[in-house]
Amino acid sequence: MIKRIEEINKRKEMNFHVFTLVASYLNNCPDLVTRETIVEITNGVKANEERAFVSFLANVFSENEDEIKLIEKEYLSRGIKQLSPEEYLKNPFLVNIKIPEIKEGNWNLGYQTYKPYEGFIYRDIETLPNYTEIPQIGYFNTEFSYPTVFENGIEWMAIKPNEIETMKAPIEKARGRVLVYGLGIGYFAYMVSLKQEVESVTIVERDQNVINLFKQHILPQFPNKSKINIVKSDAFDYAKSEMKAGNFNYVFTDLWHDVSDGVDLYVKMKKYEGTCPNSQFEYWIEKSLLSSIRWSIFGGIYTRVKAKSFNGTIEEIEKYLTDDYLKSFVKFI
Repeated sequence: MIKRIEEINKRKEMNFHVFTLVASYLNNCPDLVTRETIVEITNGVKANEERAFVSFLANVFSENEDEIKLIEKEYLSRGIKQLSPEEYLKNPFLVNIKIPEIKEGNWNLGYQTYKPYEGFIYRDIETLPNYTEIPQIGYFNTEFSYPTVFENGIEWMAIKPNEIETMKAPIEKARGRVLVYGLGIGYFAYMVSLKQEVESVTIVERDQNVINLFKQHILPQFPNKSKINIVKSDAFDYAKSEMKAGNFNYVFTDLWHDVSDGVDLYVKMKKYEGTCPNSQFEYWIEKSLLSSIRWSIFGGIYTRVKAKSFNGTIEEIEKYLTDDYLKSFVKFI
């Protein structure tokens, strides 16, 4: 058991190290890679651009040759992708919904732009069977503008590749009477309202200014606006007192900005699943949320194993670290 538990711990530490490097890059210098950098490395050969991006970033992340090779092979080469602007510009929301640049209270609508080769997280993490967790970094080789909701000048929700990619699966699964916690800019509501198998979309939002922006400037553009019902309420108050009575077939929760503010809210909402056993529940960036919980649980187990106070088997430990187990476990935290 000790050998295997040390292997898992080593992988956990490497994951954390890589994610720290990626976070520093994306938060402090996402435009570090430029067109000039890529042209210089590739001699202008476009087919080699993605490989050049990976290699350049790996060498920025470390000066140790062995670590550079490991980061490049096991993380960046699997997680970095040059994206096609045309693929996202065909998205129905971006095609059909026009976002005015206006302000309501401490909220406002507007646009932001990615520079050519500017890096960003474009979808949820990928977790391999050996517990390697790969950040998914995308970039365009041209400018790309996208609509954004700002709160006090800070991005809260935006229709960019990350939101489009991370909501694909939940949108595909939505059916019948749909309940959505969190309005944002209305992307999820718009996309599911287009589906014939979706009967209605109830959106729970606590901020009246966000509701006003949506109702005045975005909802009128929905072709199926009659399906939309907005409830002004705290999400957890609604979950406690109203959700069961709604007989919802599908419930989607998107109340957080990222993992840093999402884990506690995710755990809190999971506790209400039992009140609606016939509803299917989905959560935005759930893989990333489960990763945070996984390593928190593993930390406690690792300490007990090292202290020789853990009586279980390695098979039990690895079961505790699976997504399926964690989804059930968090309801009882």
